[in-house]
Amino acid sequence: MDESFSASLRRTKIETRVQYGLMFLFGSLSLVAAVAPLDELVKVAVVAMLFGFTAGLWVSHLIQLVQGAIADGATGQ
Repeated sequence: MDESFSASLRRTKIETRVQYGLMFLFGSLSLVAAVAPLDELVKVAVVAMLFGFTAGLWVSHLIQLVQGAIADGATGQ
């Protein structure tokens, strides 16, 4: 655990970094949209859409990790 956060990020795959970045972006945008002075129906639709993108990326990332772990286990690595 002596490794710095930036060093551990550099070790991760580029796909993982992109997924984390998009999750952070859409999650942040959904929070901003939740407090934005918009009509209630528009606010609900925008927050739901952005949160759906965030959740979809998260589930996709988890599936990718599980598939990688299964592939590594099958090859004995």
